[in-house]
Amino acid sequence: MNAWLAEHVRPPRSRRQPRHEVRQYAGKRTFDVVMASVLLLVLAPVMVLAFVAVRATSPGGAVFRQVRVGALQRPFVLLKFRTMVRDCSHEAHEAFVRQMMSGDDPRSRDGLYKLDNDPRVTRVGRILRRTSIDELPQLVNVLRGDMSLVGPRPALPWEVELFPASASSRFLVRPGLTGLWQISGRNRLTMLDGLRLDVEYVTRPALWTDLRILLVTPLTMLRGGAR
Repeated sequence: MNAWLAEHVRPPRSRRQPRHEVRQYAGKRTFDVVMASVLLLVLAPVMVLAFVAVRATSPGGAVFRQVRVGALQRPFVLLKFRTMVRDCSHEAHEAFVRQMMSGDDPRSRDGLYKLDNDPRVTRVGRILRRTSIDELPQLVNVLRGDMSLVGPRPALPWEVELFPASASSRFLVRPGLTGLWQISGRNRLTMLDGLRLDVEYVTRPALWTDLRILLVTPLTMLRGGAR
């Protein structure tokens, strides 16, 4: 896998490469490991059902792996339950994001980085996305140290190339399974709005902030805040 990353992931631009240690409050890593372990045990039946549903309803593996950019702009392999058809094209999604980053919002009411009525998404995939169950394998990423429970959205390498310099501080912390962008109405946010929330989170890391975000996240999911 390391050889694959070296071959396929372009190094981030040197002028944006943070030269700092990962920023976190005392005990954050311990909190992440303990909570992720508990959640994996509690949610194991849900994850098993999701795994079986994905495998039974569409060809391909149940777990989707994708390179993302983490803390200090280091690449890692993010895990999700697969919600799209196998071997689909991502050109439309990339064009959509590039249009948003140029300041032209092509949506009428859909969510951050999402295409409305995306034909690539399977029937089961729509349910997994709406409930955010597709994100649960990222608890393994948290245990590995790639991610935190709370933090900025884990970005794709080509997305990072589009980010303004003002967003560089978002890479001083580990990306999160949830974050300010998710509980602040992400279905109504532009990409630039989401980046501003990422930077806001980095400026005031605290256990209380993480606890508040974690408590509000299930309510956001129940209200249909994820797609």
